[in-house]
Amino acid sequence: MSSIPDYMTVKHRECDDVFAEAESAVAKSDWPLADVKWQLFTTELDLHLEAEETILFPQFEQATGITAGPTQVMRSEHEQMRALVQDINKALSTQDKDAFLGLSETLMVLMQQHNMKEEMMLYPMSQQHIPIELGVLSQLKSHCEPVPS
Repeated sequence: MSSIPDYMTVKHRECDDVFAEAESAVAKSDWPLADVKWQLFTTELDLHLEAEETILFPQFEQATGITAGPTQVMRSEHEQMRALVQDINKALSTQDKDAFLGLSETLMVLMQQHNMKEEMMLYPMSQQHIPIELGVLSQLKSHCEPVPS
C-alpha cells in the first residue's frame, strides 16, 4: 500500500467487512455481537472520515486550488453518513432489527456510491497533485491506525 488510492481503498474494504459483520449479527438477532461489530465499524468510520477531512482534503485543496468541487461533495456525504449512523445507533440500542436493517441498507448504498467517487476520482487526483514530500500517506496511516497505548 504505497499510494493514497491503494491505502484508502483497503481502508474502505476493511470498513465494509466489519459493517457486513454487524448487519449479519443483527439479522441473526445476536445483539451482543452486533454491538461489538457496530462499535468497531463506527470507530473505523470515524477515523477514516476524520483523516480525509483533516489531512487529505485540505492537502488536495491546497495542491489544486479546488475548494468547491469534489471535497465539498465528499464532506456533505460524510455528514449524511454520520446522520444515518446516529439513527442506526438508536435502532441498535432498542434492538429494532427492521429499523437497523433498513437504515443500514441505506447507509451501505450511500457508502458504496461515495467510495466509488473517492476511489475512481478523488484518490487518484490526490496522488497526482499532492507532492509526495508532504508525507500525506504517512499522515493518513498514522491517523487511521493509531498505536495502541
